[in-house]
Amino acid sequence: MTLTEYLHQETQINTETLAFINSLFEQQEYKKYHLLLKEGSHSKQLFYVEKGLLRLFYNKEDKDITHTFLLEQMFYFPVENIYFSQPSLFSLETLEDSVVWVASFPEVERVVNEHQELERLMRFLLVSAIKSLTERLHTIKFQTAQERYDLLLHTYPQILLRAPLGHIASLLGITQQTLSVIRGATRTGDKGVK
Repeated sequence: MTLTEYLHQETQINTETLAFINSLFEQQEYKKYHLLLKEGSHSKQLFYVEKGLLRLFYNKEDKDITHTFLLEQMFYFPVENIYFSQPSLFSLETLEDSVVWVASFPEVERVVNEHQELERLMRFLLVSAIKSLTERLHTIKFQTAQERYDLLLHTYPQILLRAPLGHIASLLGITQQTLSVIRGATRTGDKGVK
């Protein structure tokens, strides 16, 4: 789905008005494993995934830890860079050949400020970011590994075919061995893994 179609669907802003925003984005095609954003950088870019799979991750004790996946029709912007002038907490890479629309967040914000009807767009972006963080926090604090796995498959039905198992295990906060046990239990109908 194109950027304009998606924004129109989610915000009901008319396509003529959205053309102001669309003109700020540049469509980029990236090969698999391209690094779009590096941890510690000071990017103020806004990313929209039209096609492909991206991974947001950080490094801890020489291990990279998957924070989340971004698939089609998802946005990402480094909140800590844009609103707090802090270095990026995460790196962002493609896990598939991808088509990503990229814009300067401050430029998008400027256009939104000039066209009041576009405020719904900014609200949509910020609420989406808050919702994603809230859901992530809830899964970490209150769900078992099996529940996190089930939710991942419900949210991203094709993720096992698209992302390496090591990245999936990292996202779930478990080892690959535990992931194998959960997958085996799920196939056999035994949901006893914590």
